[in-house]
Amino acid sequence: MKFKMAENSLFAILMRNPWWISLLIVIVFCLLCMAILPKDLRIFGMMGTFPFFITGIVSFKRQWGKPKAAELEAELTRLSALSWRDFSAELEAKFVKQGFEVERLKEGAADFRLTKQGHTTLVAAKRYKAATHGIEALQALVSQQEALGADGAMYVCLSAVTEQAGKFAKEKGVVLGWVS
Repeated sequence: MKFKMAENSLFAILMRNPWWISLLIVIVFCLLCMAILPKDLRIFGMMGTFPFFITGIVSFKRQWGKPKAAELEAELTRLSALSWRDFSAELEAKFVKQGFEVERLKEGAADFRLTKQGHTTLVAAKRYKAATHGIEALQALVSQQEALGADGAMYVCLSAVTEQAGKFAKEKGVVLGWVS
């Protein structure tokens, strides 16, 4: 049985915020226990901080090595300033670095065919700068995937897809690679 934390519970909110906030709560609560509680009850009061301590540790582990919001925004700005030629070259280099064999496609919705260990993935990225990403582009990519017998599909964009397109991608197993 898989447990799911309530989205707006105190601990869920703390998990979405910087890790140090949970640990700050632990420190403040411990100091209050030291100041207010009698000496023989202080340890019991401080034990109440244990869930906050664990939340802080889990948040720290999840946030370790992840880029900050400002770094993401700077990268988004940098990528949106690239021409298609430069963006596609950078994207191709990243796929090659991950061990894929990359073939550029000239026709259809997909721009790249990635092959790795016998699995083929089609990647559509030419519309990466578009303001809106609707279902039509994803449908064309899925049609090409089925026509070529590819194992998977990926749609790369710098902004979010529409809700309808997101549902379609989830149904069809299209990986959405977007930053927003």
